[in-house]
Formats: sequence, C-alpha cells, structure tokens
Amino acid sequence: MNIFEAVKSVFSNYATFSGRARRSEYWWWALAYIIIIIVLGFVERSVLGSGSADMGSGDGGMSASFNTGILSGLFMLASAIPYLAVGARRLHDIDRSGWWMLIAFIPLIGWLILLYWYVKAGTPGPNRFGNPV
Repeated sequence: MNIFEAVKSVFSNYATFSGRARRSEYWWWALAYIIIIIVLGFVERSVLGSGSADMGSGDGGMSASFNTGILSGLFMLASAIPYLAVGARRLHDIDRSGWWMLIAFIPLIGWLILLYWYVKAGTPGPNRFGNPV
C-alpha cells in the first residue's frame, strides 16, 4: 500500500470502525495527514495571512501555541472521524478494542502505549475483528 492508496482507503471507510487496518494503511495515512496540515499551514500563512505557531520561554517555563487558519481547521474537522476510525481498525488488527484509544488520555504513558500498539505487527490470520486485510 502506498500513501495514495492509504488516503483513499481511509476516506472510503470514512466512519467505518469495524474491520482491520494494516500498519501501512495507518502510518501512510498519518504521514499524509501531517503533510497536508503543513502545506495548508504554509498556504494560510503565506497567501492568506492567517494562522500562527509560536514557541517561547521565560519565567522558568516554556510555552507553545498553534493557531490554525480556516483551511487547516476545516481539514482537521473533516478528517477527525476518519482518523479515529483508522486508529480503531489498527487496534483491531492487533486484537484490541478501539476503545483502547482512550488510554491516550493518561498523561505521558498513555500515548506511549498507544504508539507501541500502532507500531506492533497485526495478528496473523483471523481474529475476533475479522480476517486480515
């Protein structure tokens, strides 16, 4: 699977939380998502003059802020459900429920566990979520 097939697959399964997604589908989609956000942010800042990203430090701390423009905001809104759906299908591939995505809300350790699961190879053969794709 290449990046274009992954994006097509994710958007064609827009709100499909059942089934399985291979590692390649998930990670190509994640890369495409990041690239699209960067390109839209560049267009917003250089052409439209909106959106900003600032980092600073002072008084013993650091701060960061990211203000999206209308284009990247609309893209993030339109792709939120597909992003959650492909994440759930990716967890199904390792025989875990999609509800395990909520573990990301546990500070620091939660997203590390989720990252490990997303990188982990899927279960060979059928599991309770279906046949491998």
